[in-house]
Amino acid sequence: MVMVEKPYRSLLKAVSWRATGTVDTMVVSFIVTGQVRLAVSIGAIELFTKICLFYLHERVWNKIPFGRVKPKEDYTI
Repeated sequence: MVMVEKPYRSLLKAVSWRATGTVDTMVVSFIVTGQVRLAVSIGAIELFTKICLFYLHERVWNKIPFGRVKPKEDYTI
């Protein structure tokens, strides 16, 4: 049986990944700038733009057959 991802799964993956990435961005921004407010602002903007980009990236890759194989059928008689 071939399984494909539903769009809502891609969206949930995008949100969870970006939450992790945004915390990282805020920490790095704080280390570079020394300003909490600026670090949070950078993280907030990055959160929304990268969720959208990741979602679109996932949906495009779901249409590309490269690297996918069909599972072998079990023909037991």
